[in-house]
Amino acid sequence: MTTEYIGIDLHKAFFQACAIGSTGDRRWEGRFPRSAAGIAQLVGRGIGAEVAIAVEASGPTWAFVDALQPTGARVCVVDPRKTRLKAGFAAKTDRLDARRLADALRRESVVSIYVPPPAMRELREVCRGRHQVVRLRTRLAQMIRALLLRCDAGEPPGTRLYAPVALTWLAQVQLPPAADQTLRRLERLYRPVHADAQAADREVRERAKADPIAARLDDLVGIGPIMALTLRAEIGDIARFRSGPALASYAGLVPRVDSSAGRVYHGRITREGSPWLRWALVQAARHAIRRDDTRARWARRLAVRKGINKARVALARVLCDQVIRTWRAHNYA
Repeated sequence: MTTEYIGIDLHKAFFQACAIGSTGDRRWEGRFPRSAAGIAQLVGRGIGAEVAIAVEASGPTWAFVDALQPTGARVCVVDPRKTRLKAGFAAKTDRLDARRLADALRRESVVSIYVPPPAMRELREVCRGRHQVVRLRTRLAQMIRALLLRCDAGEPPGTRLYAPVALTWLAQVQLPPAADQTLRRLERLYRPVHADAQAADREVRERAKADPIAARLDDLVGIGPIMALTLRAEIGDIARFRSGPALASYAGLVPRVDSSAGRVYHGRITREGSPWLRWALVQAARHAIRRDDTRARWARRLAVRKGINKARVALARVLCDQVIRTWRAHNYA
């Protein structure tokens, strides 16, 4: 039985905590440094299995939750966008936020989010790290091509700047002194970033081969090993989603709906939820729309009427249904 509810307003350097009883009476509150010593002070207040803790999702949340796991307390990570903690209050302070979190937890009016296990968080970091270094490589390539265009030096051979023939050409091209200095600086940055991107690609592909669910998702149209492992990591537990539309809603791919007095308006997609999952599904749709199958032809017809971006989003929602069916078929096998 829960006898104490604690709300925690978590920040980079500190956290504000407030504890209330089952009847709403305030028992204690205080500010602690966000360090091992500060968490030890919090645990010293009597944190145990009969205590429930609510903390808003933010940057350091996972490490904070992991540090509280040995206490046996029930820790709830709160979605701040869906949990209305500030309604009816004109002021907003750390102390008031902690009090409102504790009271909302006591009244069971908080909206919690999925807490991925440590292994799934590591998998997410592998996929996200690969995406970030590839994006950095692309940005450097764009800078180099823009510089070559300004100096009218021509285009590197091939379509990829990291191709050996393009890198050889880049090392030999001559520009005016100041521009050449900038080019060599960008080239020195580009080459190791490209090497890191290749290493990240290899690691993701190897992990995708070793993961049975990612291997199943890899068979879907438009989804390769990199997208398959990204979907695997960002979804985590497929049991959280009843259907494809639920997964699409989590990815922020469903339109906003405004309905009143018989009038229904469908707006832009919500873009709420996991941005990494939304990116992976749309990227998969970009490849799937080029195929010669029924769904791809439907998406191309939709692109003629509604535009290519809307067609890709619509196809991404269809892919959500396929992901659900494929994943569950593997679980039941």
